[in-house]
Order: sequence, then structure tokens, then C-alpha cells
Amino acid sequence: EKAINLKKDLAEMQEWMTQAEEEYLEKDFEYKSPEELENAVEEMKRAKEDVLQKEVRVKILKDNIKMLATKVPSSGQDLATELNVVLENYQLLCNRIRGKCHTLEARMIALCLEISEVWSCWIELLQYLDLETAWLNNLEERVQMTGNLPDKLDAVNDALESLESVLRHPADNRTQIRELGQTLIDGGILDDIISEKLEAFNARYEELSHLAVSRQIALEQQLQTMRETDHMLQVLQESLGDLDRQLTSYLTDRIDAFQMPQEAQ
Repeated sequence: EKAINLKKDLAEMQEWMTQAEEEYLEKDFEYKSPEELENAVEEMKRAKEDVLQKEVRVKILKDNIKMLATKVPSSGQDLATELNVVLENYQLLCNRIRGKCHTLEARMIALCLEISEVWSCWIELLQYLDLETAWLNNLEERVQMTGNLPDKLDAVNDALESLESVLRHPADNRTQIRELGQTLIDGGILDDIISEKLEAFNARYEELSHLAVSRQIALEQQLQTMRETDHMLQVLQESLGDLDRQLTSYLTDRIDAFQMPQEAQ
């Protein structure tokens, strides 16, 4: 009777291990969110504890079968063979459960690190976007200031120098924005939000840059024309001054007009 009970216990233990294997090891572990992965880790930890708790029962079975083998060698020998199969399967189940638990924990750690890296990358991208947006605002303001300038050489020259100083902005920040954005997009993180932000920034950057460069060229041409006109007026003024002095000397000396050269007449 004892042998029959032990044989039944062994069968129940084998059946439990088969169910545990189906429940914990044959699942398709696909996780779309950190929450799902965290739940799977907790489930595997409970499975590991559940399996390890069966170790006491396995030890009792082993001791009882050994004791029976000493009293009834024939029955004990048959049960010992079944016991070895159960022990082997139990040890294999324990190892597989531990391995699965370690795998999921490692994936959880990797996911946490990935989220941390993504968050840092996202914050850095926003910081660069803020810096470049502030520069674009300054550039837009300088361009607008060149719209209604007084027709004076100094005013045009100051406006041109002010605009050129803003245009000498280094391209390092924009390079960082492009690389950080591409890194996040390639990783499949925040694709829509990042793409929208980058498209808006790039569109404004291109528009203002072209407008500023066009305005710079116009100011340079206007400044060149004003300088040429100013030079011509200066030459004319000097020529008129010379003529005025010459005519004044003629009048002072009471020289008759017919005695002067044709051009002076």
C-alpha cells in the first residue's frame, strides 16, 4: 500500500511539473510596454518560489522511497527508477525557471537603461531646440529691423553689421539636433512627436535663413550704392568749391569775362 501511495505521489509530482512547464516556460513572451515586462518578471519570481517550495516534497519522496527500498527491495527498486526520472525533471525545471527569471530580469534592467538613455537624449534635444529657437527669434527680430531704415549711410551700415553678427551663428547646435533626432527616430522612440518638432524647426530655420541672407545681400547693394553716390557728391562738391574759389579770385581782380578762358565764361 505504501508503494502504491508513493507511486501516486510521484505521478502527481510529474503531472505538476508538466503543468508548471506549460504555464511558465511555454509562453510566448512578447512585451510591448515596460509594465508588461515588469508583470512577467513578477510572475516568473512567483514561479521560481513555487517550484523551490516543492523541493521539500521531493526530498520527502526521496527519503520515503529509500526507506521502502531497504524494507522491500523489489518495490523500492521500481520506485527508485521513477524517482530518478522525477528528480531529473525537477532539477531541469528549476534550472529553466531560474534561467527564464534571470533573462526577464536582465531584459527589465536593459529596458530601464534604454528608457533612461532615451529620456536623457530627449531632454538634450529639447535643450538644443530651445537654444536654436531663441537664436531664430533674434534673427527674425534683426531682419524685421532692416525693413524701414532711414536713407542714411550710417543707419544702413549699422543694420548690416547687426544682421551679419547674428548670421555668424555656429552650426554645431543644429548638427546636434539632427543627430539626436535621428537617433531617437531610428530607435522607434517618440517618432511622431520628434518628427513634428524637427519639421517645424527646420522649416522655420530655412525660411528665416533665406530671408536673412536675401536681406543681407540687399543691404550690401544698398550700402555700395550709397557709398558710390556719397563719393560722387563729395567729388562734385570739391569741384564746385574749386570753381567758386577761382571765380571769386576773378571777381576780386576785376578781370573782364571776355579775358577768361571759355570754360570759365
